[in-house]
Amino acid sequence: MSEPAGAPLPHFKFVQLEFPWELGPEEGRYVVRGHAGEVDQVVVLQTLGAPERRGLVRNRRARDVPSEPPATPVPVSRVTVVGPKPFPSLDDAARWRREVDGEEEAAEAIRVLNRMLHLHRTATADPTVREVSRPQTLVVRVGTGEGEQLAHSRWAEAVELPPQARRRQTGREAALRPQERLAALLGGRDVALACEELILRARLDLDGDRTREAALQLRVALEAAIAELAPWADRAQIADRLEALRAERRAVGAAANRALEGGLDEETVEDVRRVVGLVEGIVRLRTSFGFG
Repeated sequence: MSEPAGAPLPHFKFVQLEFPWELGPEEGRYVVRGHAGEVDQVVVLQTLGAPERRGLVRNRRARDVPSEPPATPVPVSRVTVVGPKPFPSLDDAARWRREVDGEEEAAEAIRVLNRMLHLHRTATADPTVREVSRPQTLVVRVGTGEGEQLAHSRWAEAVELPPQARRRQTGREAALRPQERLAALLGGRDVALACEELILRARLDLDGDRTREAALQLRVALEAAIAELAPWADRAQIADRLEALRAERRAVGAAANRALEGGLDEETVEDVRRVVGLVEGIVRLRTSFGFG
């Protein structure tokens, strides 16, 4: 049934994000589908302000530059994540704008984008494609608009959220002293353990709802932590936690085996989540003892 002449077009909700680098996927409109092929979100990707590249292919020779060159312009990736269903009326759209939790909508949009980036990394076999976080955004806009507007990254009504700084570390996290540890690592007074990188990957998979990958990653991270942290077992706290990790081998092995067979049930996901936290905790404890 066609809309009456002059009737307002339906509005959809959207979140728009901007990042100061090229995300990877080509510009365009992407439909993200969930179970049974239903549309979950529509993602519109644009690249703005890309530096002029003409002549770069022809001129391959190195050239002299001044000692204080100006900053090179960088491209900005603009991502518009559009909800799949229109509001019943413009009044409903206005009510949603008044009541919406912008940060909650931004978090969901970033989850959708990270799923897309993860699949792009898989499709291109490019391990350098990275996922994103809220503090990395240049701009976050939340609002509503007509479908055709949003397809061109425009809108009818929107607000811009304030920037979000990285979460400040307090308590035990402050004991990690990231800058001090970086200096120790670069200066050879400390060593980066394999279990640290492995558990970071497990956490990234877990936060991205890739529970099978998290379970498989955790299995290796757990064994690496048990082996690599053994030299610190003379400290009572480390010794106790190593013993706790050894006690989790059966649960982690079972989770990894289930992951090889298919999806994980909720109880198994909770086991994975719990043990990831245990490994993160013992790694933090080790670094809190100081360096060198």
